[in-house]
Amino acid sequence: MSINFPELARQAAADGMITADEVLALRRAAWPDGVISTEEADAILAINDLVSDKSRDWSDFLVEAVCEYVVNGTQPKGYIAPETADWLMARIDHDGQLDSMTELELLVCVLEKALGAPDALKRYALTQIERAVVSGEGPTRDGGALSAWSITEAECRLLRRVIFASGGDGPASVSQAEAEMLFRIKDATLGGANAPDWQRLFVQGVGNYLQGWNGARGITRERAGELEAFMNDTSVSLSGFFGRMSRTGRKELGAAAQDLLSGGAPPARDIDGEARAAAAVTSSEQSWLDSRIAADNRTDPLEQALIAFLSEDT
Repeated sequence: MSINFPELARQAAADGMITADEVLALRRAAWPDGVISTEEADAILAINDLVSDKSRDWSDFLVEAVCEYVVNGTQPKGYIAPETADWLMARIDHDGQLDSMTELELLVCVLEKALGAPDALKRYALTQIERAVVSGEGPTRDGGALSAWSITEAECRLLRRVIFASGGDGPASVSQAEAEMLFRIKDATLGGANAPDWQRLFVQGVGNYLQGWNGARGITRERAGELEAFMNDTSVSLSGFFGRMSRTGRKELGAAAQDLLSGGAPPARDIDGEARAAAAVTSSEQSWLDSRIAADNRTDPLEQALIAFLSEDT
């Protein structure tokens, strides 16, 4: 890059701010090749550590640039490498927590844009939000009055974005760990001045875990890499590949490959049937739910709303 990052860092340390002109210069330097390098991403986060007055222009640039590096900086693009996730968490973590809304927004955007992400990264993002809700401290309270034991509209939006993000446990599905987190937040905020959307988010989130269908899960990062490598291998001829397969014999091919070569096809999936089966709460799921509701020997209003929601389809 032509821009002098060390000099810009010294200026940020001196006055605690970064100007709109400096942000524009960074954009012009970072984007011409459409690629953000490790050195560039690290420098941007280093500057952010020194800037106390984080303008909207700066925050937007940091989120866009570092998100591009994390999501598309390694092959296959769209799938965050475990080492990249570890790098990101180490760079933005301050004594076990984030110190700005910009950093939390970066985490959320990374999970939204990624096709797949290590579970550790999603758990880290959810932990930051849960800590802010319960303690009344943290980046989601940015610029507002601190109020422990309640959940704000901003926190509801962040929770919804992370829980249903494409990266992490499963696209558009809620895991058991996430449902248990929603119960913990619910218990911690009962009686608080909570956002109007909180009850709906709690019911939808836990209901998705109990009734959601996971048949549309994406492929893993490893499998995506294999497919990308195959498609990019210009030395491979598809006709030659299938020709070699046909000469290896039935035993070596296996039943599935032989069916493919002979024109056979696997039976069509009953997608509607799979979704209906998933919507039925199993005995183990019911036991899980009963144990959560019975934990405090009473059924609170949010639990009543959840029970009513689940009973609508029974």
